[in-house]
Amino acid sequence: MDYKIIWSPDALEDIEAIGGFIARDSEFYAESTIQKIFEAPQSLIQHPKIGRVVPEVGNESIRELFVFQYRIVYEIKANEIHILTVIHGKRIFDKETI
Repeated sequence: MDYKIIWSPDALEDIEAIGGFIARDSEFYAESTIQKIFEAPQSLIQHPKIGRVVPEVGNESIRELFVFQYRIVYEIKANEIHILTVIHGKRIFDKETI
């Protein structure tokens, strides 16, 4: 069964902020990073459990993928993958953000 990817407004805002931050130094790397962030969840369409369980949450349905130093946090719901947030790996993870 193929899953549908759904990006939350918060995750899209996170990506926009990441792109803006990187673009201060390099438009090229900003675009490249953003593209890789958007492409990474495509592997979840057929393999939703490929990401690791988010250690701070400990819930099997809330997982994450890494793209460079960024954590793409997602939740598996029925036949959908909800991308909840995209955060820098060194940022303290707040469970309230999901």
